[in-house]
Amino acid sequence: MSTDLPATLTAWRRHLHANPGLTLHEGETAAFVVARLREMGVTEIAEGIGGHGVVATLRRGGGNRSVGLRGDMDALPIQEQSEELPWKSTVPGVMHACGHDGHTTALLGAAKVLLDDPNWTGTVRLVFQPAEEGGGGARKMIADGLFQRFPMERIFGWHNWPGLPAGTIGVHDRAVMAAGARFEIVFDGHAGHAALPHLTRDPMIAAGHAIVAIQSIVARNLDPLTGGVVSVTVVEGGEAQNQITARVTLKGTARWLRDEDQATIEQGLARIADGIAQTFGVRATFSFRAGVGVTANHAAERDLAADAAAAVTDLRRDVLPAMTGEDFAWFLREVPGAFVWIGNGPAENGRELHHPRYDFNDDILPVAAKFLAETAKRALAGS
Repeated sequence: MSTDLPATLTAWRRHLHANPGLTLHEGETAAFVVARLREMGVTEIAEGIGGHGVVATLRRGGGNRSVGLRGDMDALPIQEQSEELPWKSTVPGVMHACGHDGHTTALLGAAKVLLDDPNWTGTVRLVFQPAEEGGGGARKMIADGLFQRFPMERIFGWHNWPGLPAGTIGVHDRAVMAAGARFEIVFDGHAGHAALPHLTRDPMIAAGHAIVAIQSIVARNLDPLTGGVVSVTVVEGGEAQNQITARVTLKGTARWLRDEDQATIEQGLARIADGIAQTFGVRATFSFRAGVGVTANHAAERDLAADAAAAVTDLRRDVLPAMTGEDFAWFLREVPGAFVWIGNGPAENGRELHHPRYDFNDDILPVAAKFLAETAKRALAGS
């Protein structure tokens, strides 16, 4: 890595932080990526893949192996509160609160490292993904022919991780991040005067019992060694303090680490909604919308990523998975690959993911760029 690259990467990352592109609106970020790639001399660049996605291809020598490296580009609908930062977001209500500005920059850095390194042959696909934050960017790129138009035998990605020492790379055995779903339960009863409850069918009572009962799904239906979470996060109902309302809606999220646990959670929610509705004489309508799947490493690629990490920085193999979700899961269902965490440093003073004072740690940019490049080289050299 050239001595001036860390400073260049920092400048790029701070530019992206100051000019964030919200999910599905990453056009300016994509243009920035393309401009930097062209400055490096990259000529094989495809734009508009699955929205604002960019795929750049590096080729060298006669090697017939191929590998993909992915970085996500989108920001979040959060108002930044770090007024003291010179590079704070200039877009009202939008900020890089999850570090995708750093992920994008590190992938650009990996491109530079690979271009300056003559010791590899084959094809490297640089996948700059839009719409990771709930916008379905990975699936849209896949539907747009990502793996047919830009063949790759393996794919690798990463996420910065507050709480893990800065620059340390954590490699999980299998599950890295959870699958997730959103659910909704609507209880319909019969409205009336709060002083005459016997003339009503109270959906609020049903909703209260449901909130408590829902916690039994993880506690009594899932294997306690596998992990899961079901959270009711929204309660909507009622208009007047002296009225028993006709309708109460519960909304929430569910997460799991094994594919087979989805059915257990979904069926449990449906069973509780129906049973409580019958118990209290109301009607229940249940809906369940599954989102991203489990982000699960493939064994060979996991070990390759671990070897690459150990060659670059400190390696941890004892990190536990998180119940957060990651769009990269869809890529791992198409081709073998692995997803790792790179420590962002202490998770304090608002430096937690999705916090309005979050800021990516620029000191880990060289580590991330070298890790991605080293992983690509080892994948291309493998059998």
